[in-house]
Amino acid sequence: MRIHTTPSVVVRVVLWLVMLLGGAWYALWSDWHEPLFRNGWFHLFSALVGLFVMTLAFRAAANGGRELSKGRVGDIPRLETNRLVTTGIYRCMRHPMLFGLTLLPLGWALLLGSPTFITVIAPLEMVFIIFMVLIFEEREVAGKFNEEYRRYREVVPAVSFRPACLKRLFAKVNRKKIQ
Repeated sequence: MRIHTTPSVVVRVVLWLVMLLGGAWYALWSDWHEPLFRNGWFHLFSALVGLFVMTLAFRAAANGGRELSKGRVGDIPRLETNRLVTTGIYRCMRHPMLFGLTLLPLGWALLLGSPTFITVIAPLEMVFIIFMVLIFEEREVAGKFNEEYRRYREVVPAVSFRPACLKRLFAKVNRKKIQ
């Protein structure tokens, strides 16, 4: 199966992989002899919290992605849109998928149980992701949808912490709706 997408999407995916795998490698190498890293109870607790955070991240990506797919009209590359989506979760926030996926480094760090990854590397990666979204993604979408996006941006925040929005973002994915 061949997936057609744009260079911009490929660069973002490669950066994600480099950050997650490189951060994990460095953190595990740094923590190998730390007492907390060798504590079984810490790993159990950390892994359970990590699974929960990863579940939230993937639910956000699935819910946002399902809604965002409504912006694909015609034969265009995967993960791209040619119509501005302002329905569903996109009524609450402009970047729901990326907001949820910002949790991925933290979930991965907790799952690995690396104190360095949890306290230093994951937060830095999260800030970097936010920077990429607010600088590059915003600029790209504004260039694509011009005035329509400017009006949308004035009304809808980049992210929203309103309980109703978070509930919708992290809702369990209904498989029947996806098919």
